[in-house]
Amino acid sequence: MEPADLHRVSEAIRAAEKSCNAEFICVLARRSSNYSFYPLFWATFIALLVPWPLIYFTLIAADRVFIIQLLAFVAALLALSTAAIRFRLVPLSVMRDKAHRNALEQFMLRGVSRTTSRNGVMIFVSVAERWARILVDDAIAAKVPHEKWQIAIDALLAANAQGDIVEGFLRAIAISAQDLAPHFPPREHQADELPNRIYVI
Repeated sequence: MEPADLHRVSEAIRAAEKSCNAEFICVLARRSSNYSFYPLFWATFIALLVPWPLIYFTLIAADRVFIIQLLAFVAALLALSTAAIRFRLVPLSVMRDKAHRNALEQFMLRGVSRTTSRNGVMIFVSVAERWARILVDDAIAAKVPHEKWQIAIDALLAANAQGDIVEGFLRAIAISAQDLAPHFPPREHQADELPNRIYVI
C-alpha cells in the first residue's frame, strides 16, 4: 500500500469521525497465519506412501528406496510450501478461524476497546483468507445490530475482488459512519482517542 493510499484512508477516517461520535481504525493483514503445518503434513503423507509400490513392484534396494523417499519428501515440501499451493491446502473453516482470531487480537492490541465512550470501530481485512469483519465496542454493539455491518463488509469485499482494497476501505468507512450517525451523532470538541490510520501487518 502506497503512502498516498494510507493518506486517503486516514482522511476518510477523519471525515467519518466528524459525522458521528465514533473512533475508527482500519487493519489490513496480508495473511493471518503462515499455515506451515499443512505443507509439512502432506509432504510427510506423500513420503510415507512412496516406498510401498517400490517395495512391492520393483527390486530396488532398501537404501535406494529410503533415498527416493527422502527426495520425495523434500520435493513435495518445497512444492507445497509455495503460497499459491499452500493456501489451497488449508480448510476454509481453519482460515476463517485464524483470521477471526487475528482480528480479535488486533482489536485489543490497537486499543479499540479502551476508548472512554466505548465507541471504537475496527474495520479488518485479511487478504490471503479473503475475510473481512467490522468489530465494534460495547456502546455501539448495544445500539447497532451485528447484521447492520454486512452492507459495509460486502462493499469492502466487492472492491477487494476488483483489486482495489483502498476503495473498499473508503466505502466501508463511509457506510459505517452513515449507519452510526443516527445513534451516535457528532459532538462538539469530541476527543480523538485513536490514531486516524490504517495498520498494514
